[in-house]
Amino acid sequence: MSNDFDFDLSSDQWEVLKALRNPVSNGRFSKVYVIEGLVKLGLVVVNDGVPAMTPTGRKVLVRGSCRLLDVAA
Repeated sequence: MSNDFDFDLSSDQWEVLKALRNPVSNGRFSKVYVIEGLVKLGLVVVNDGVPAMTPTGRKVLVRGSCRLLDVAA
């Protein structure tokens, strides 16, 4: 198993990444610093002020989903 997409994200970062699965209605997030951190990690891009998940971000979200379920249980 490859660890290429193993990121140690905060709960806020996971929440924003999950929220980006669906289009953002107003294009704004209350925690801009979280978006900036995800951009630095290459998981999110901002186009015309609207954040969008990168292909790497999608892979991280899918791989991390199992771990998130373990934490919630």
